[in-house]
Amino acid sequence: MNRQKSCLGIGNLNTMLFEFPMPNSVYEEISEEFGFDVAIKMYQIYKVMQISFPTRLFNPEYVKKQIPIEYDGTNVKQLAKKYGYSEKTVRRMIKDL
Repeated sequence: MNRQKSCLGIGNLNTMLFEFPMPNSVYEEISEEFGFDVAIKMYQIYKVMQISFPTRLFNPEYVKKQIPIEYDGTNVKQLAKKYGYSEKTVRRMIKDL
């Protein structure tokens, strides 16, 4: 499998055609999903950090403001799914207005 990849260098990224295994499975996964150049860029920027991503995409304060705006009296289930909350939590947000 020949694909364009960037090599790790001290200076700028040099783009060449060659194949080699990624040094870490996390970077291999990133490379497969978003491209090799993104994996290299993430390595360069975040190499000394441990990163964890929140389970919810939206800021809770935003959700608390947005749900009452989007609520139409019948769409609790859809809002819960959209924002990653339980239906009970969405009802509580609506009730707490």
